[in-house]
Amino acid sequence: MKIIFSKHIIQNKIPLLKEREFTVTKKQIEETIKTPDHIDKTSDFPKEIASKDLNKRHVLRVVYKIEGDIIKAITVYPAEKGRYY
Repeated sequence: MKIIFSKHIIQNKIPLLKEREFTVTKKQIEETIKTPDHIDKTSDFPKEIASKDLNKRHVLRVVYKIEGDIIKAITVYPAEKGRYY
């Protein structure tokens, strides 16, 4: 499946996270979606939330929606390990 990124991620989230010393790349976002450590399909249905280790204290969470054969990454954020799963 093809992964596309929302303007929100490209224009807002990646620069904002970088300012706050969380460097997140498009490749990391893609890897989180493709090979998550955890996936939540219920709390924000029909969207899914994939999570993957970011560092010792945080996971990267990616909210996305599957539309046909396209995955649209909507937003991304770091979270403390143990907060969601």
